[in-house]
Amino acid sequence: MWFQQVPEPKTTKNRWHFDLKVGGGRDVPLDVRAQRVGAAVDRLVEAGATLLRLKDEPEMGLYAAAMRDPEGNEFDVV
Repeated sequence: MWFQQVPEPKTTKNRWHFDLKVGGGRDVPLDVRAQRVGAAVDRLVEAGATLLRLKDEPEMGLYAAAMRDPEGNEFDVV
């Protein structure tokens, strides 16, 4: 996994926002989903992404990460 570098800077807000669904869905236990999300975050950071914040809300059954690619486009890993 890697990010394609382009010479021009980001000039506008994202037209769309995407989620990378790596956790397996709500049928998978939250601790397993959190491990999967964490592993994907580590790989994405190595590829050049930046971790913005973790969304750790066990009472809501949620563990996700908000991230940004090298050009400033935001996405979530869930």
